[in-house]
Amino acid sequence: MEHDADAKPEKRFHGIAVAQGIARFPAFIQYTQDEEIGRRDVGETGVAGEVARFESALIATRVELLEIQQRIAQATGMQDASIFDAHLLVVEDRTLIDEVLRGLERDHANVEYVFQQVVQKYCATLEAIDDPYLRERVVDIQDVSRRVIRNLLGKAPQNPAANQSPHIVFAHNLTPSDTALLNRELVRGFATEIGSKTSHTAILARSLEIPAIVGMQGICQEIQLGDDILIDGYNGILILNPCAATLAEYERLERQKEQVAERLRLIRETASTTRDGRHIVLSANLDLPEDLLEVGVSGAEGIGLYRTEFLFLNRTEPPGEEEQFGHYRVAAERCMPHSVIIRTLDIGGDKEMPGAGTDREENPFLGCRAIRYCLENPGIFKTQLRAILRAATTNNIRIMYPMISGVEEFRHANVLLEESKQELAAAGIPFNPWIEVGVMIETPSAVFVADHLAKDVRFFSLGTNDLIQYSIAVDRLNDRIAHLYNPTHPSILRMIKMTVDAGRARGIWTGVCGEMAADILLTPLLIGLGVEELSATSALVPQVKKAVQSLEAFACEDLARRALEMDDSAAILEMSTSMARENYGDLLN
Repeated sequence: MEHDADAKPEKRFHGIAVAQGIARFPAFIQYTQDEEIGRRDVGETGVAGEVARFESALIATRVELLEIQQRIAQATGMQDASIFDAHLLVVEDRTLIDEVLRGLERDHANVEYVFQQVVQKYCATLEAIDDPYLRERVVDIQDVSRRVIRNLLGKAPQNPAANQSPHIVFAHNLTPSDTALLNRELVRGFATEIGSKTSHTAILARSLEIPAIVGMQGICQEIQLGDDILIDGYNGILILNPCAATLAEYERLERQKEQVAERLRLIRETASTTRDGRHIVLSANLDLPEDLLEVGVSGAEGIGLYRTEFLFLNRTEPPGEEEQFGHYRVAAERCMPHSVIIRTLDIGGDKEMPGAGTDREENPFLGCRAIRYCLENPGIFKTQLRAILRAATTNNIRIMYPMISGVEEFRHANVLLEESKQELAAAGIPFNPWIEVGVMIETPSAVFVADHLAKDVRFFSLGTNDLIQYSIAVDRLNDRIAHLYNPTHPSILRMIKMTVDAGRARGIWTGVCGEMAADILLTPLLIGLGVEELSATSALVPQVKKAVQSLEAFACEDLARRALEMDDSAAILEMSTSMARENYGDLLN
């Protein structure tokens, strides 16, 4: 960042940080101009022509969206590209389309006018519902409707942030497709007046590694084109006309972040062992096959959670056995000699699979998801099991069943596993008959029968995201009750300890693969509770390793003993945070 004199006073604004980073560039204001549509009578004889125009516009819009989706898939992977599935569903929504067609027959008006009226009614209905997820979908519908209307009017697609010099974008809101089109070489950050950490736009910003702040009400009225802006994506601070002292402070912060990053790179090949000699296996979570390279670069000891959902999403038919075998085998070979734990299909909840054959559920997180879906669809499940068994001849693959709620489900899944082995044996296809099988502990019921499960499984992996959600009865995507989503709730600590103790009594290990594993404020607690493996996103593995190396297991155990006697989650968090700051404060600044 350069120092240059500026007599204008410095002014600071605060919002919600959604993508980390620091940048200082001129402001670029992006206004979303909705097309003004007037009503035009086409008469009864003109309706057929309007229907034809409508169909053509829907096709053209679908082509645009598919092109954007393909661009994102190539840049950051299918997980981010799947965001545009919601957009594609809008142009295929028969309810919406049929209502437009009925409006044309009834009103004999131009189709862009009728379409806009229908969309506005849809959006008004969704905005009135007190549900953050549904309100977020309004953005998707508005985004697609603008494209449809521009195609109806014969206008070219809008290209956001067309400014040809590096800048920071300000907007009331950036739609997912707007964000996808941002040129990373020119757009060095963005700030919006609305939005949340769970919005599709925020997800894309993190993947594109663009510092971003959302929820800055009225910011577009405070900023002018070309203003000198510093954006702090770590703390959600936006600074207009940063003064010399501020620039010096942020230059110091940037140097500090670079130094920490360099120190973390230097420990890549070292072991994740505490100062008093306890080894904590440190693995990486894998979402997409292209992330395999990052697993090795991070210094992780293999893959602690191989999410297989990416193979099943964004397609009308589930992948075949050969396709799955190829993916699993590549992962196993690249991670040698370390382990790869493959979680069987965890579909449902917030991850819908096209063509899954399931009805829309009122409570999808409590519905037919994960192992429940697999047991109801043995053909899909056994295809995956056969692929895993075949890939496991490398002897470093383990299977993990998700969302097991009791012994019966585990045994049912194992019956299908044995059938899969018999089918491969009968066909003379090589496979690993001795593959280790573990379960994810994600429900309170699984915790309370962990002693029974431990008789038959080879390892436990705590899926803390869902365990917290189901135990405290809190939807972590609901902004109104987000404060209740609490990993240091005394009940959560007790359940982790119960699971660890049940495993140790039977000689099996317990790991954590939820977000708690990546939160270095909680590393002292997890080590103290006896967790033996942590699996985090590849990018966060180095800092977790540094945290482990900086701690003493004995001191962590004492911390956990005291925490288990406490009833105040905030006090527990403060106690763990205090130990973290004492031992690796440089990672927390």
